[in-house]
Amino acid sequence: MAKRESSPDSGSLPDLTEAEQEALHRVELGVEWLHRAHGDLVEFHHKTGHAMDHLAAAEDELRDAGHKALADALRDEYLPRGVIDEDRWSYDVLEAYQEGFLADLTAFEERARDEVADGHRHVNERRMEREWKRRARETDDEE
Repeated sequence: MAKRESSPDSGSLPDLTEAEQEALHRVELGVEWLHRAHGDLVEFHHKTGHAMDHLAAAEDELRDAGHKALADALRDEYLPRGVIDEDRWSYDVLEAYQEGFLADLTAFEERARDEVADGHRHVNERRMEREWKRRARETDDEE
């Protein structure tokens, strides 16, 4: 087991093995991509709602234009229908993702950070940042 140096609030980073650092980085990246997917689901939800608003308006316009059967089809078959199955609306999909899959994996990421890196986030990036700043200082000192 790798030695642990500090709390997440301090300036020092935990002493991780290369394998620990890479594994934790992969977990963090995975969860970041899940957050991006969440954003896509929010967009899907909003775009679906926007489309349904247009279709609801089309129902009245079709009825006013004398196309009662088409207006009735929108009203009875399509507007009350879910996006998945007959009863799962876009907000149901979004909430299921947020409260299940995303929440579970976000909690797993936190557990992994606690167990591997004493709660530190973005250890890989922090090390890279420090290395780049160190190199910049060395270049400044040489000039």
